[in-house]
Amino acid sequence: MKVAVLGAGAIGAYVGAALHRAGVEVHLIARGAHLEAIRGAGVRVLTPRGDFVAHPHATDDPAQVGPVDHVFLGLKANSYAAAGPMIQPLLHESTSIIAAQNGIPWWYFHGLDGPYEGYRIESVDPGGAVTTALPLHRAIGCVVYAATEIERPGVIRHLEGTRFSIGEPTGELSERCTAFSQAAIDGGLKCPVESDLRRDVWIKLMGNIAFNPISALARATMAGICRHDGARELVVAMMRETVDVARRVGCDPGISIERRLRGAEKAGEHKTSTLQDLEKGKPLELDVLLAAVVELADLTGADVPTLRAIHAVSDLLNENLVRAV
Repeated sequence: MKVAVLGAGAIGAYVGAALHRAGVEVHLIARGAHLEAIRGAGVRVLTPRGDFVAHPHATDDPAQVGPVDHVFLGLKANSYAAAGPMIQPLLHESTSIIAAQNGIPWWYFHGLDGPYEGYRIESVDPGGAVTTALPLHRAIGCVVYAATEIERPGVIRHLEGTRFSIGEPTGELSERCTAFSQAAIDGGLKCPVESDLRRDVWIKLMGNIAFNPISALARATMAGICRHDGARELVVAMMRETVDVARRVGCDPGISIERRLRGAEKAGEHKTSTLQDLEKGKPLELDVLLAAVVELADLTGADVPTLRAIHAVSDLLNENLVRAV
């Protein structure tokens, strides 16, 4: 098996190091000081499960890698539309693209029976640009239940979780999914192949849609949001509206809001990826979280006043960030 990790940041480098440890031919595509550190000393993973170092090939040029069996996409979703030129050299006829993203994926209605089959979510896939860069027949979904961070260039600190659930948009238990899953498991990860990955999408999104924008707007950690009575009530309202939208497009997350809150509280003083991006002055990954669900609410007739309000103010924050870059 040959795997390229495009966007070998905190999550991508962690997955790449695990796969390399399992004997997979791994190529990390990164840039800057992080790339130079990996080239010099490999990827060092600091984890409660036992630190290790992996030495996969690393480059900033996909053309040096050539076609692979799987592209593991560690980029932010707001970079997908422009990723085509980077991905093209990595593709052969059956290459899969495993997109580890938060929020609603561009493939969501692909292969989904029902009234919305084939619907393109404009806020996620504007003008079809993402589908052009990441063809639907190559897509394998991936929902990440792991927290990592780049402690310094070339060094990944694994904070919690090792689960990377994957699945075909069609629900098929395909050979390409089972092969990648086994390699990930051999490398020390949990990687179940789900027949209904959309349920995982919504379970993860219940937390992200509330905690990520609120954390950026309030500059608060997960535990800080949960401790504040008013903020906690806001989270509950956003989760309730999100579950309603999920059910209207045919998916019941099947988890209570209180249980989802307890899971978030366990993260402690953790900064969401959105807050981390804000602090670094980077654009915020909000379209696949808030804008997508508001669009689906419009599609299905759901009433989502809280989501609309938080989307408006967080979108304004993001516009100001982009303008300042």
